[in-house]
Amino acid sequence: MFREMRRFGQNLDVRECEELLHNEKRGVLAVLGDEGYPYAVPLNFVYDDSALYFHSAREGHKLDAILAHDKASFCVHDQGVLEEGSWWYHVRSVIAFGRIERLQDEEQIVRALHMLGHKYFPPEEDIDADIAKNLRRVAVLRLSIEHLSGKHVREN
Repeated sequence: MFREMRRFGQNLDVRECEELLHNEKRGVLAVLGDEGYPYAVPLNFVYDDSALYFHSAREGHKLDAILAHDKASFCVHDQGVLEEGSWWYHVRSVIAFGRIERLQDEEQIVRALHMLGHKYFPPEEDIDADIAKNLRRVAVLRLSIEHLSGKHVREN
């Protein structure tokens, strides 16, 4: 169903893909938007147990697109490492494909918000206070990963 990477020598293994998903701070979610146009939006995220979680407003283009068509992809790349003595960077990237949904269960929502909080706002008391303040104003999205591929590129 999903294409194999054409340049398989640049392929990252699953462990390397998951490392990027755990460590990087932002990526780009791509969904099918209005009038069939792709809609790609940069987002903070957290990776856990073969799924990606995002917080969102409760309405807008992104949610409308997800409700109309639940297939999505999410791309993450690192900052790259400069090759010594050169201007070439070594860059790793990951693309996750899957189905995205808005979570409805409050326990799952709070769990996802805690994971996001720990990744971006480490003090526990700040996380709890923020969740208590904003729980009724936030939506949480889960992208259940069906296919994951990663690539290492030497830019030149």
